[in-house]
Amino acid sequence: MSILKRPLLTEKASAQNEEGVYGFVVATNANKIEIKKAVEKTYGVNVKSVRTINYLGKKKSRYTKSQVITGRSTSYKKAIVKVAEGEVIDFYSGI
Repeated sequence: MSILKRPLLTEKASAQNEEGVYGFVVATNANKIEIKKAVEKTYGVNVKSVRTINYLGKKKSRYTKSQVITGRSTSYKKAIVKVAEGEVIDFYSGI
């Protein structure tokens, strides 16, 4: 199982990329040390710090003819990674 699932490509995360801060969606059981090693190995940068956030999925409900169906969207874990000064991760190089 891969620790890094995908990069966060939101407007807020893209604004932080200029400061050397990058966001990733990671495996829910991954810890900060594993995330740091995976980013350093995958992108070849030095990681200064890692912050993690467990994101609980939003409640969703749908009204049908017979009943109301309720549930949640998927929960996931985010990692906010700060790389060393002057280093850059380029997510768009493979496009």
